[in-house]
Amino acid sequence: MNDTPPDHLSLDPRSPHFDQEKLERGVGIRFNGVEKTNVEEYSVSEGWIKVAAGKSRDRFGNPMTIKLKGTVEPYYERPAAGAGEDAGDEKAD
Repeated sequence: MNDTPPDHLSLDPRSPHFDQEKLERGVGIRFNGVEKTNVEEYSVSEGWIKVAAGKSRDRFGNPMTIKLKGTVEPYYERPAAGAGEDAGDEKAD
């Protein structure tokens, strides 16, 4: 079972890199060794993240983003559905 987040993921539903199923599990990002909670999009192979630039919005109401380059380490915050849930669930009567 491959439990590694995708190489490229976006929070924007209009993006081709959007994946609701993976986002529902919760994807955390460590960027240059620091935990980031405001990441809008990331790419591990290209080594960048996009973060919101304060409260600025573009003319369509989307957050303005800044691309930061560095080491990107994504991880899942929750295990996959069905992974490890069967162990210990049985009760002896």
